[in-house]
Amino acid sequence: MIIDVHAHFVPKILIERFDSEKKSFPGVTLTRDGGVKVAFNGGEATRPMSPKLSDLDDRRAWMDRNGIDHQLVGGWLDVFGYELPAEQGLAWSRFINACLRESLAGEKRFTPLATVPLQNGAMAAEVLEEAMQQGFGGVMIGTLPRGDGGNLDSPDLDPFWQAASRLKAAVYLHPMFVCGEPRLGDYDMVNAIGRVVDTSIAVTRLLYSGHLLRHTGMKLVISHGGAALPLVLGRLQRNYVNSQGKYASPAQGFDTLYFDSVVLDADALRYLALKSSARRIMLGSDAPFPIGDPEPCKVVEAAFTGEACTQVLENNAREVFRIRADGAGRA
Repeated sequence: MIIDVHAHFVPKILIERFDSEKKSFPGVTLTRDGGVKVAFNGGEATRPMSPKLSDLDDRRAWMDRNGIDHQLVGGWLDVFGYELPAEQGLAWSRFINACLRESLAGEKRFTPLATVPLQNGAMAAEVLEEAMQQGFGGVMIGTLPRGDGGNLDSPDLDPFWQAASRLKAAVYLHPMFVCGEPRLGDYDMVNAIGRVVDTSIAVTRLLYSGHLLRHTGMKLVISHGGAALPLVLGRLQRNYVNSQGKYASPAQGFDTLYFDSVVLDADALRYLALKSSARRIMLGSDAPFPIGDPEPCKVVEAAFTGEACTQVLENNAREVFRIRADGAGRA
């Protein structure tokens, strides 16, 4: 069963039920003119929500064309709402997760990934525990735990990392859209390079802080093939040596990481396997976004053969994520 571990989904019922539930999160605004958009705390609205994010018929047809049996689906990072006050963030995350569960309850080709209120470590831990008990395959989190700032190695997030380790949860780390760099404003560079930079910075902090060596029970999956980290690991390690023990070893932390295959280049994927292992790479597509891989199996099959290819296409995902017990593939 070929498993795609990097995809995004917004349930239609989230939009349909928003008005009846919004009293629990008054800081969230949803508008429908010119496409569905969401805003938090009176701030700037998101991009219009792509209809493909909610279209399961179109998604199944795309999966069939590409020979993909099963998908791990997280939400859309733009609407995770880390900017909200903690209590509202808690209610908003629970609402998203409830909509994911209900929408996919009978969809055996999809295993949902939960969202958590990452603006508060204790609340994020609470929601993660609920989600793992409810049958989610893991959790998808963003790189900026307060929406437009903050760091994943902040001490106030320790309860979340501790819970993820205790629960042996898969934590899928995805870059955020707002990267805080004005030079990315042209040429659609937020997608082309901004997300790579964003992920690289966020994970480097986790490497140097020693989070990955302390919270060994969790499985941290880095999107887009680990961003720039495989190429700059030597430089990061040199900085660690120069620190004379002030930081944790990035090389040791890197060896604990897992990655998706969304690099769109077989040579880059082979290099990632050289720096880590084919046992730590899983098929990803970034569906349904245009910057994702429209034919994700091809790059894996061009980079690997035999057992290594099978590991990347199926076995590794089964070991890292909790695929739903009734999970199925193509008919």
